[in-house]
Formats: sequence, C-alpha cells, structure tokens
Amino acid sequence: MELTHFFLRWIHFLAGITWIGILYYFNFVQTPFFAETEGPVRVGAIQKLVPRALWWFRWGAMFTFLAGILMYGIRWAQAPSTAAFFAAQYGTAITLGGLIGTIMFLNVWLVIWPNQQIVIASTNQVAQGGQALPAAAGAGRRAGLTSRTNTVFSIPMLFFMGAAMHYPPLEARPGGLISASPVFAGFWIIALILIAAVEANALYGTQGATKKPLDSVSGALWFGFILAAVLYLLCLALL
Repeated sequence: MELTHFFLRWIHFLAGITWIGILYYFNFVQTPFFAETEGPVRVGAIQKLVPRALWWFRWGAMFTFLAGILMYGIRWAQAPSTAAFFAAQYGTAITLGGLIGTIMFLNVWLVIWPNQQIVIASTNQVAQGGQALPAAAGAGRRAGLTSRTNTVFSIPMLFFMGAAMHYPPLEARPGGLISASPVFAGFWIIALILIAAVEANALYGTQGATKKPLDSVSGALWFGFILAAVLYLLCLALL
C-alpha cells in the first residue's frame, strides 16, 4: 500500500506541477500579454496557442485530482476511525487543502474550459469573416475571473497540503480535539464560509467591486496570501 501511495504521490506531483504551472502562465504571462498586444497576434494565439495550453491545463487538473483523491482514501482507510483521522492535524490540514484543490479542479472543468470554448469558437468565427458570438465577451470575463480565483486558491491549497506532513508546528499540535466537538465544527463552518465567499465571487461576481482585488497579478497574490494566513490562524486558534 505504501508503494502504491508513493507512485500516486509521484503522479500527483507531476500532474500538479503541469496544472498549476500553466495556471500561473495564463495569469502571470498570457493575460498581461493579451492586454498589450495587437488584435491579429491575439487572434492567432487564441486559435493556435490557447487550445494546446488548455489541453495540458485541464488534463493536468484531472490527473492531479484523481491521484489526490486516491491518496486521501488510502490515508483515511488506514486511520483507526474517521474521528481519529480528523482529530489529527494531518486529517484536518489535508482535508482543507484537498477541498480547495477540488474546487479548483471543478472550476477548470465546469467553468474555465466551457467558457474558453466559447471564446475560441468566437475567435475562429471572426477569423473566418463572421461575427463574434454574443456570449464571447461575458464568457471571457467569467473564465478570467475564475482563473484568477484559482490563482488565489492555489496559495492556501499548496500551504495546507504541504503542511499536513511537513510543517512540524502544525503537524505536532495535540490531536485531542474530537471531531464531534463544537469548536471543531466551528472551525469548519468558518473555513467553509470563507472559501464559499471567494468561490461565489468567481461564479457570480461581475466587473467592479467584486473583481477589483483580482484585476492585477499582485492583487491576486496578496489575496491568496491573506486567505492562507487567515485559514492558518483559524487553524491554530481553534484546533
């Protein structure tokens, strides 16, 4: 079982580096480039570059998720009980990181990819002399906002997944808090509200106040670090 877990972790790392690396490429390199470049260059990139990058992006997300959920199931099955799994800091940290990663995975396949398909189809239609699809502008904004949100989520996600076994101050904290306690429930209620609020902005936010923190790369990074710090302090305070 440990050998299986090792190879799953290896796949998880390989696919995860591919996924998050392309996520950062989209947000840190491609989006600013598209904002500054000429229309014909942008059209050519959307036709020939973006579909290739999106292929690696979405399948990197898929294999990261599948390997991760299998590893999670193995560790849960090895625990004496569900209560014991969540009483340990490992169980809480890896669940929190995995939950954020799962939301990011769903954003890729259910929001970013479908909306990018509309943008690509519209660009191809314009390149062939047709009219842009009416839904293309809105689809592009939704895909961009969700992609920036995934960038925000990636920072606490990576922190908690790494901290589950490699951050002694968190891992070594006493695991006496049973999962049925009100304090434990309070931790998860607050954490889920924070995560849900960020995700709701990706799904329903529009131009203006809800998008402003994510308008720039630096804004998205600061948002991500602040979210990670808040969740970390919440973990230290209540668990």
